Order: sequence, then C-alpha cells, then structure tokens
Amino acid sequence: MGTLDVLSEDEQFIVRTVHDFVDKEVKPVVQELEHAGTYPEALIEQMKQLGIFGLAVPEEYGGTPVSTPCYVLITEELARGWMSLAGAMGGHTVVAKLLLHFGTEEQKRRYLPKMATGEIRATMALTEPGGGSDLQAMRTVARKDGAGGYVVNGTKTWITNSRRSGLIALLCKTDPDAAPAHQGISILLAEHGPGLTVSRDLPKLGYKGVESCELSFEDYRAPADALLGGVEGKGFAQMMKGLETGRLQVAARALGVGRAALEDALAYAQERESFGKPIWKHQSIGNYLADMATSLTAARQLTLYAAREADAGRRVDMEAGMAKLFASETAMQIALNALRIHGGYGYSTEFDVERYFRDAPLMIVGEGTNEIQRNVIASQLVKRGRLDV
Repeated sequence: MGTLDVLSEDEQFIVRTVHDFVDKEVKPVVQELEHAGTYPEALIEQMKQLGIFGLAVPEEYGGTPVSTPCYVLITEELARGWMSLAGAMGGHTVVAKLLLHFGTEEQKRRYLPKMATGEIRATMALTEPGGGSDLQAMRTVARKDGAGGYVVNGTKTWITNSRRSGLIALLCKTDPDAAPAHQGISILLAEHGPGLTVSRDLPKLGYKGVESCELSFEDYRAPADALLGGVEGKGFAQMMKGLETGRLQVAARALGVGRAALEDALAYAQERESFGKPIWKHQSIGNYLADMATSLTAARQLTLYAAREADAGRRVDMEAGMAKLFASETAMQIALNALRIHGGYGYSTEFDVERYFRDAPLMIVGEGTNEIQRNVIASQLVKRGRLDV
C-alpha cells in the first residue's frame, strides 16, 4: 500500500481501520440496503464510533483531526464500500471546517463537540431549484427582524442528509441589493424548527440510502447569533473556501467508486474464461485494465497533490477543481469499462458493477458541475498567469 507512505503511522492505522470496516461491515450488506433504498442506520452508528464525523474537528473540541491527504484516503475507502457512506460525512466535514475557520468561539463550542461524535450531523444548503451552480443568483433571503435576528424565505434543493442533520449551514442573501451580489451573501447556522420544511426527498438514479431533499423556508426565524462569524456579507467567500474541502471530498469519493469497479473487473477478468483462457489475456480486456489502473493512479495522485497543497495553506480552488474534474470523469469511464469486462453480468443487479455505474455520475454533476470546474480552472490559470509547478 505505497499510497499510505505519505501518512504518519497513526494516520496509516486509521485508514487501515476504515478499510477493514468496509470489508467486514459494509460490503456484505450494501447491495441489499442500496437496492431497497434503506437508510444505513447501523453503518452510520459504526462510523460515529470510528470517529469519522470528527476528522476535521480539533482535539480541544473532542475531534480526531487528520491531515487532508488522510481525509482523502479515508473518504476513498468509505466510497469503495458504498459511495453514500462517504456522502454522509462530506458536507458534515465542510461545515466543521467553516465553523473552525470562521465561527465565533461560542459557535465552535456550541456545535463542534457534538459534531465530532456525530450526535449532531451537519450539512450545507447552497443549491436552489433555478440556480444550480450559479450561487450568486440565489433567491433565499434573510431579512433582519426587530429583535436583531433574521426571517428567512426561500427554497433549497439537492440538500444531502438534510432530514437527519441537526445543523444546516444555509447560504442566503442578507443584502439582496448588494452590488456585486456576492457581497450581500451570508451563512446562517440553521437548525430544524418552525418555518423550515423538508418538503420532499428527491428520487435518484444512484446515491441511494442517503436522502437528498428540497427545503422550504417560510418565515423561518434565526437568532442573531446564528450568523456565521457574526459578520454579514462574508458568506460567499467563506463557502468558496469550504468548497475546496468539498471538492477534494467528491474527488475522493470518485476514487473510491473507480477503485471498487477496477477491483471487481480485475477479479472477474481472472476468473472468467473464454476461448480457453482467462479473459484478461485477450488484448482488448487487458488494455482496458491497464488504462483503468493508469488513470485511477493519476487521479489519486492529482487528488493527493491538491490535498497537500491545501495543508500547506495555499488556495486550492483550481487544484481541487482539477482533482474533482479528473477523478469524476475517470470514475465514470472505469465504471463503464468494468461493465464491459463483466459482459452481460455487468448489467445484472446481482453484481455491484451496475451500482458503480449509477453512482459515478453524481460526482460529475455534484459539488459544482464539471463544466463549472473547467471555468474555475481556466479563470485561475489566466489570473495566475501560468501553471505553477
């Protein structure tokens, strides 16, 4: 496991522990849970015990903080078992980082210890029905009420884990007239209560088990101290920083799905025989395997590079965007080729390959579509003037 050499011995142990959890606890039950669309209650409980929800929380708040490369490899392991499990901790980690970087001391104390244990699970609410990746066009508005708090109205959609999350980092406009628009955007730390309705669970191709919902805010009241960091108009920049972690997390999920598909294809190609030999010895199948392994290795290195840059304190919107773009496209291609290698069985719901094929597209369209990632990469290239090496 040469990849793990970049980590300390303690962190290597954590990744191996998650690897074993996936093999022993996740793999035997995932197909049944996934096809039934069942919420993985027991697996989430075990993830809490393992400290998965405290990976971005400092020890003083009860967490088990890890480096970003370690976080990437833990996410990959979870997604290797079931992409939805990695999805259950992705937004949670981003919110933990938002609190850590931008929250008031009181906000950190209120939420981080319970987030570390998973007692409070958190998610972020960015996307709106009409907006997609164009976050500055959002229509959810929080107006000041007489008591210094806010009254929120608007709709969010594709909000992962939102039924079961006790905390929602809500991106909204506290000054709808601000120009440029991003200067009027803030983050409110919202909890479930009157005026907040989870209006429906969205039906999905893949990414089952974990709910993705539409949220309606109708005269929802948030107290003054719900404003992240206590200053208005900083929310857009705060969330962009948070999304650097989010995009690395999605890239890591893609690595996990791609790896699971490659591992299944590799095993199948050695067992299955045609024309008197294992099918991997047929050049067309061997070539698929060679290309799948090469592109997955490249995607992992790109993701780990972005993770190391993040830990060095550099801005990594471009690097995280590259990792997310490349890893997600790679996972989709590997899933398709794994299906080809399995032949007719790849199309059968008795094999896991069809699930990888349904789960992979989420990473292409989620957390900023790949088309948006390319925009970010291009504009950063022009801004920086060159590709730093």
